[in-house]
Amino acid sequence: MNIGIVCYPTFGGSGVLATELGKALADKGYNIHFITYQQPVRLTGFTPNIYYHEVRVPTYPLFDFPPYETALASTMVDVIRNNNLDLLHVHYAIPHAAAAYMAKKILEQEGRRIPVITTLHGTDITLVGKDKTYAPVVAFSINQSDAITAVSQNLREQTYANFNIEKEIDVIYNFVDIIRFSKKPIDAFRKVIAPNGERIILHASNFRKIKRIADVIHIFNKIIKEVPSKMLLVGDGPERPMAEELCRELAICDHVRFVGKQQDMEEMYAISDLFLLPSEYESFGLSALEAMAGGAAVVSSNAGGLPEIIKPGYNGYMAAVGDVENMSRYAKQILKEDSVLAQFKENARLSAKKFDIGNIVPQYEELYEKFVLVHS
Repeated sequence: MNIGIVCYPTFGGSGVLATELGKALADKGYNIHFITYQQPVRLTGFTPNIYYHEVRVPTYPLFDFPPYETALASTMVDVIRNNNLDLLHVHYAIPHAAAAYMAKKILEQEGRRIPVITTLHGTDITLVGKDKTYAPVVAFSINQSDAITAVSQNLREQTYANFNIEKEIDVIYNFVDIIRFSKKPIDAFRKVIAPNGERIILHASNFRKIKRIADVIHIFNKIIKEVPSKMLLVGDGPERPMAEELCRELAICDHVRFVGKQQDMEEMYAISDLFLLPSEYESFGLSALEAMAGGAAVVSSNAGGLPEIIKPGYNGYMAAVGDVENMSRYAKQILKEDSVLAQFKENARLSAKKFDIGNIVPQYEELYEKFVLVHS
């Protein structure tokens, strides 16, 4: 089967999931064609049956804003024609589903049918997609998809609540490669971060307002008053300058490291004890799942799809969005005693196994086969 995958190539969850899905399918023998404006960050190394097609957007003085969606649709058509694709799987509704619809209609004029599967990931529905500027096109293009999937039950419900969707939305959860993330901690690495045996707390995101980075720092500030700890902040984005200034104001810079964007997180998850994710909304919480697979307990907000992966008192705790006091209290409960922390970490690993790549990818295969057979 020849499969086209359209995604954002950045560090966000939708791009990570799409890239990891393509790599997993390639390992099973499928020919995977990534279509995006730059090589996805998780697309490293060489695999013979993975292809990358860059969307080039020429600039002309006529355009204040280059027409990316038009260039994307044209590139889809070109890749489908020249590589005999069997289907398109687009991740994140804006603008990928709309561009896929345009490509599909162009190809229909040539007598070619190409199934389009749209996977919804989160803010394409709950934030950006609800904007009146985009909402009609988002709803239309989703309804024109041959199949629709969402990465959590919560996102499925949010989509039906916010848009007039006429088709069934299947839930296929995000996944994690348990073997890949089950690394043994490197003692030397841990000692560099926590030379005196401090607990290691981790947060990883794109540092947008929705991630509530200030809450992460305030929670950590309360933790270190009772539990010797170090904080790793992975990622970058518009909230980073504020976060750095807040650390200076709280005089905790000696305990916090901003390490920027990281492509391979396995080693960091392996040395971490606790993952903080106090977001305003998470459609699923892929970073939390990866942290759990690496053996870190999670303290998070109870927003969006996070209750679908976090079991309070077992693999972590949740509190209301903005409830820094309770999140810090829960974190200290986990971190204070070695035996308690060890149990939470083990439970986190066990919980992540439900979402192992071997359980989830076959669900996509089954969906693909259904639509390829129908349209063949």
